[in-house]
Amino acid sequence: MKFRYLLWCAALVLLCLLDVMVSDGISPAGGDILWKLRIPRMMAAVLAGGSLALAGAQMQALFRNPLADPHIMGVSGGAGLGASIAALAITGSTVTLVSAAFAGAFLTGLLVVWISSRTHSTGTLLLTGVMLGFVFSALSSVLQYSASEESLKLFYSWMAGSFGSVGSTGLTIMGVTFFIGLVTALFSGKGLDLVLFGDEFASLSGLKLKRLRFWIMLGCALLAGSVTAFCGPVGFVGIVAPHIVRRIEGTSVHRVVLPVSPVCGACLSVGADIIAHIGRHPLPVGSTMALIGIPLVLVLLWRKRI
Repeated sequence: MKFRYLLWCAALVLLCLLDVMVSDGISPAGGDILWKLRIPRMMAAVLAGGSLALAGAQMQALFRNPLADPHIMGVSGGAGLGASIAALAITGSTVTLVSAAFAGAFLTGLLVVWISSRTHSTGTLLLTGVMLGFVFSALSSVLQYSASEESLKLFYSWMAGSFGSVGSTGLTIMGVTFFIGLVTALFSGKGLDLVLFGDEFASLSGLKLKRLRFWIMLGCALLAGSVTAFCGPVGFVGIVAPHIVRRIEGTSVHRVVLPVSPVCGACLSVGADIIAHIGRHPLPVGSTMALIGIPLVLVLLWRKRI
């Protein structure tokens, strides 16, 4: 496992080196461009991919649903609703939109965490998160009809997803939330192994299931909320990365899956960023990640790996 983990890390380092070289085609990176644009963009891609993959690995185990990902709890919808409110109320401010998106994601996360402390059913919690996402999406669509053209342009730019617009404040927040989420995940690993055998088995084994759900949902809300607020509603990494890790490592034990999934997610995210910036005109990273993630999900489904 240690040797394979080193290989994962080596692959990530190589991808990161390639990523800082890519902008409007392969070219040498100048000093200002390197430190002010490409390295921050690469760091944002690493943190975003790592955070979403870590949250996805936990949620797939908690819900025992192979297609669960961080956005299934409604956090992405809450961020979108916050951004829609900002686009309607205040014009032309990226800082305001990102702040509103983060507030929407964080408040939605707190709501889901509160719900998780009140219900005994993991299925009910899953369904509640999905319904919240649909409600927030519908409200966002209603609000967008009243927004100005300038605000809508800013909103749709955020919706497309980007790692290049994350500033130092965003990187700091994403880094802190990733550290908190990683610590929470590593302490929850043994509990998630038990949950794989069912809620009843886990409870009979002495696991405090409601407490486990609370801490996992809190950690996942922070991870998904920070990424969605600063990078937009990028997806598919949280679904695909844990399955790739389980397939390559040959195990579902979370002391292996949880540390490796963020590295795999970071590789996928950085790879998507490289593809998005190879051409003359940069592509929306959210669309690029979807084009990578959807075929991988379909391959896993056809081979009955999920």
